[in-house]
Amino acid sequence: MTPLRVAVLSRAVAGLHGHGGLERHVADLVRHLDARGAQVTLITRRPHGAAPAVTAAAAGTARTDWSLQLGQRTRVLMVPYLTFPFAGRRGTTVLDRSTAYPLFGLRAGRRAAGLVQAGEIDWVYGLGASALGYAHRRRRGAASAPFIFNPQGLEEFGGPDGTYGGSPLKGLGYIPLQAAVRTCASAADRVIATDRVLVPLVERHLHVPSSRLVVVPNAIDLDMCDRLAGPADGESIRRRHGLDLAEPLLLSVGRVEQNKGLHVLASALGRLTGTPWRWVHVGEGPNRPTLERAIDVGRIGDRVILAGRTTDHDLHAWYEAATLFVHPTLYEGSSLVTLEAMAHRRAVVATEAGGLPDKVRPGTTGWLVPPGDAAALAMALARALERPADLPAMGRAGRELAERDFAWPVVADRLLDIGAALVGR
Repeated sequence: MTPLRVAVLSRAVAGLHGHGGLERHVADLVRHLDARGAQVTLITRRPHGAAPAVTAAAAGTARTDWSLQLGQRTRVLMVPYLTFPFAGRRGTTVLDRSTAYPLFGLRAGRRAAGLVQAGEIDWVYGLGASALGYAHRRRRGAASAPFIFNPQGLEEFGGPDGTYGGSPLKGLGYIPLQAAVRTCASAADRVIATDRVLVPLVERHLHVPSSRLVVVPNAIDLDMCDRLAGPADGESIRRRHGLDLAEPLLLSVGRVEQNKGLHVLASALGRLTGTPWRWVHVGEGPNRPTLERAIDVGRIGDRVILAGRTTDHDLHAWYEAATLFVHPTLYEGSSLVTLEAMAHRRAVVATEAGGLPDKVRPGTTGWLVPPGDAAALAMALARALERPADLPAMGRAGRELAERDFAWPVVADRLLDIGAALVGR
């Protein structure tokens, strides 16, 4: 059978633009679609500054920190991404996301439409506003290839209650991006919800009928996680940072932003004065001064390590070193870092935000608490630390859930089946 030819449109991919959840998702997606036999054209933005290396590698090969590794049937096409004055770093501010990002989506989508017209693409897969130009062509009847749209975390629409983590002006700033995402959804043959619990949010925000909505979760490369670090690496990184091997270690991972709720975790830990623990956070971001103040207020500075940015190896070594993974986010999409912790068999304490309830099953893989509730988070952490004998079984249950529902071979096959059905194969 002739391989399916798919165009993947994204504003960012790991190895070219950073190492956040979206970036890693796209890099893994294109490699695993390639590994399942698809011919992939990745359309993304030109990297700022000198371009990192782009190399060929089979799916499952451990990635390096500064290269984009692709399958043998994948090509990369780049289009300009022009940041407006005062918009900040590319893709990192509300202003940038509501100006430069949709304009990039117009360019990228038009590039995909040209490939479709030339007979080079069977179906188009767009993430966020990156396919806006293709959506416009579809709505005018000028683009024939089926279009699958993945809005990802819907961050531009706020949390489940429509708020923006204490920043109401964000809602106004995101109006142009919201319009772009709704345009993409209206033109798509299928719209993806990355978790079952997000289906109502996708329906409400994007006005998508159930007949066009499908659930395809974000996935985790379990083999890669296993190769990047094991138990010995966890012990090694503890020793390197002067941590006792038996001391309970709480790990959080993510960009230091207001919506990640790290200040709430600091407040919660300030209440656990009679319990031994250490907290390590991996990640950097603009909200670090606020987080440091919250740590000072909680008087927990001597028990906290802010590790900042780190390598893939060290990140996964920290997963192995952790006693418990904590994700205190105020609002969330699918949460790749939670899946990574589950891949390393770690029990999880997280908030009931975004797609987390599909992964963190209370009493089975961990605990869930309301977003922003420091008292409830402190209580859940206390319960977890009081039950150390239960944590390994919860971690194993998390790994089993990841293998069954969130492993890349399972998810890539699901996506290819949807594309093949739309193409008529």
